[in-house]
Amino acid sequence: MEYTVVIRTLGQAGDKYRKLLNSLLTQTVQPVAILVYIAEGYELPKETIGVEKYIFVKKGMVAQRALPYSEVETPYVLFLDDDVYLPPTGVETLYNEMIEEKGDVISPCVFFNHQIPIKNKIRLTLLGREVCRLIGNRWSFKVLRNGAFSYNNNPTKAVLEAQSNAGPCLFCKKEDFLATHLEDEKWLDDAYYAFPEDQVLFYKMYCQGLKVLTSYDSGIMHLDASTTVANPEEKARKVVYSEYRNKLIFWHRFIFLPETNMLLKLWSVIALVYTLGIQFFKYIILKCMGKSILANAFMDGLQDAWSYLHSTEYKRKKRILKYEKK
Repeated sequence: MEYTVVIRTLGQAGDKYRKLLNSLLTQTVQPVAILVYIAEGYELPKETIGVEKYIFVKKGMVAQRALPYSEVETPYVLFLDDDVYLPPTGVETLYNEMIEEKGDVISPCVFFNHQIPIKNKIRLTLLGREVCRLIGNRWSFKVLRNGAFSYNNNPTKAVLEAQSNAGPCLFCKKEDFLATHLEDEKWLDDAYYAFPEDQVLFYKMYCQGLKVLTSYDSGIMHLDASTTVANPEEKARKVVYSEYRNKLIFWHRFIFLPETNMLLKLWSVIALVYTLGIQFFKYIILKCMGKSILANAFMDGLQDAWSYLHSTEYKRKKRILKYEKK
């Protein structure tokens, strides 16, 4: 098995980036090459292992991953963010599990939603944001009718199928990734934050008929290189705006439009109205408490999403068609 490592970065992850590079040197199956796609205008990181090659590209979570990868000469690719740690058997485990389960793409579970406190599980489930799923053991993550996702509360197998996954690390064939045409989803980068770009990628793969897998035992960890900000309130505003702008577009593009069953289409609308209705009352209450900046961000995000959905650019996009699984 030959693979190339591709990393997207701004060159600011510091010691966590160093840990990533060092962990790549310890892999039981070594990569043929390590390619680092850094955003234009940013300085090369001082952390190095002397074998990686840097390539400057346009900035953006999607822009720095939705690339032609003409430099990649291997059939398999390990996609990484700059703050991931892989144990020595990390890549070998992903590959073996993908082959054993006859999968097309595999990603490690690095956020462990099923391990959060019960009160958070209940709150997020009622809000319709991250729904705790108590029944069934086929799926790790499923995409819901409101555009959010559910997670398996008690995964008892090392590998489960998925409709969504976390984006810091994924392993698949180059040809399968390119066939997904992630470049068509650069609308995500138009917001302050590209959330939920990982869900968009994996769900698009799923819709195209690829078997997506989640590994629970790879030992791969997300080190989280996010830094503190000078203005937390402004960051919160940008997060709220980006979340609801992009979620509404995702729902319309991936849930509503592809659905051909009119009853399920109606159910999708009801699910979205429920979720947005709860959030609307939440932000109205916050506005009454003097936090109108978040309420305004919520409404601005929805309004901008609505405008984009009626734009010529959006109407020209190729429709998402769900693969009919037998």
